Amino acid sequence: MFIYIARHAWAYEFGDPRWPDDSQRELEPDGAERYMQVVQALAKRGFAPQAVLTSPYVRCRQTAEIISLHTKHEPDIVSAAALAPGSDFDALCQWSRQSGCSQICWVGHAPDVGDLTATLVGDQRANIRFAKGAVAAVRLDAEIGHAAGELYWLATAKLLGV
Repeated sequence: MFIYIARHAWAYEFGDPRWPDDSQRELEPDGAERYMQVVQALAKRGFAPQAVLTSPYVRCRQTAEIISLHTKHEPDIVSAAALAPGSDFDALCQWSRQSGCSQICWVGHAPDVGDLTATLVGDQRANIRFAKGAVAAVRLDAEIGHAAGELYWLATAKLLGV
């Protein structure tokens, strides 16, 4: 099983007066375009989630839509409060177990995405930093849960040349 963990793509800056409610803040057009290139590059290398679970925040939903449109399975997108800031690891694991999918992408926010990755690989103190638009793959040979996986890769736009 693979759990892919993605930080949302490049959004308008926090505090932009157009979005007094931060949950409504959108991706910048250039950020969405750049993230499409990230996803296409990863898809060529086997990134193929069968389901995408996303924070209900607009910028994460838009990121999830890009993933769904540009990967092999065109996966369904499910909004989950468990991926809003302050993520709920146990709820995410439970949903993932029940999904029946072998490749799932969680789309969320920093620093939560780093914390989720650290928890999956067994070191909650690890400082795993995600640049905007970064995606990690955690491989699990056993049932999903605390310390169940290994960090398989962590890709950034810069690494991919995007």
